[in-house]
Amino acid sequence: MLDAPDTAVLAVNLGTPETPTAPAVRRYLAEFLSDPRVVAIPPLFWKPLLYGLILPLRSGRSAAKYAQVWLPDGSPLMVYTRRLAEAMQGLMPDLRVRHAMRYGTPALPAELDRLAAEGMKRIVVLPLYPQYSTTTTASIEDQVREWQPKHPGVTVTLVRDYAVDPDWVAAVAGSIRQWWEQHGRGETLVFSFHGIPQRLADAGDPYPQRCEASARAIAQALELADDAWQLTYQSRFGREKWLQPYAEPTLWAMAERGVRSMDVVCPGFATDCLETLEEVAMGFTETVAQRGATMRYIPCLNDAQAHALALSRLSIAALA
Repeated sequence: MLDAPDTAVLAVNLGTPETPTAPAVRRYLAEFLSDPRVVAIPPLFWKPLLYGLILPLRSGRSAAKYAQVWLPDGSPLMVYTRRLAEAMQGLMPDLRVRHAMRYGTPALPAELDRLAAEGMKRIVVLPLYPQYSTTTTASIEDQVREWQPKHPGVTVTLVRDYAVDPDWVAAVAGSIRQWWEQHGRGETLVFSFHGIPQRLADAGDPYPQRCEASARAIAQALELADDAWQLTYQSRFGREKWLQPYAEPTLWAMAERGVRSMDVVCPGFATDCLETLEEVAMGFTETVAQRGATMRYIPCLNDAQAHALALSRLSIAALA
């Protein structure tokens, strides 16, 4: 048992609107799309476009999509992140476990302030992004780096990446295996990761290599032949080239080649959210069906005990 009354773990997810309404979505998107780690366009050019065109057009449409996946207790991302932190707290009773969001609430700096005020001397910041990217984990690093000098009595350790962590890989593989036992197995397994612009990968962002490493490790844990699985990228934003192959066209091509059933899993997402539930589970399933095939979505790990255990072990290892 780890006796650390002045130690905390802060699990940090991306964020979510507070309600599935246009004003709430607008506030969330304004913060998210103002992060230069997310959109690397000079503010002089980007801000007028963001506030004059993108937010007015996207807020209402996105709110309608959020409404389709909203749970009685709130946003799926928020509900599952909170439950995951609670499960981790149960596994680490001698530490203080909290959750925060990079965008929206509970805000990362505010939760760090709260933990410091409660007397925490060591804080493990655990980004809920298995694969490191300059667009996600690095943005959390930026906020931690800005916060740290103001609190010299607190040591913050950040878990950078867990793309091939054995416990996490086993948890994902186990969830897929369990889903197959309950629902049957499709002809092929498709890994769908959130994409990033190709120019970022060309500039050295290790994200595609980390996604490939995760997919291969999970496939090996499932004892899949190389031709039994496929890696893809989803959620492209804008017109520039992003990481390929793109998920939805790949699924369409499979259907047109005669693949009748395919299973899709999204191991880049710790919890289900708009991108997994509305874009993949609803959207991809429908467009694949229009091409005469069946696509089934395998849920994220969410608050599964194996997930909480893997992340708890990662957090404890970070304290060593």
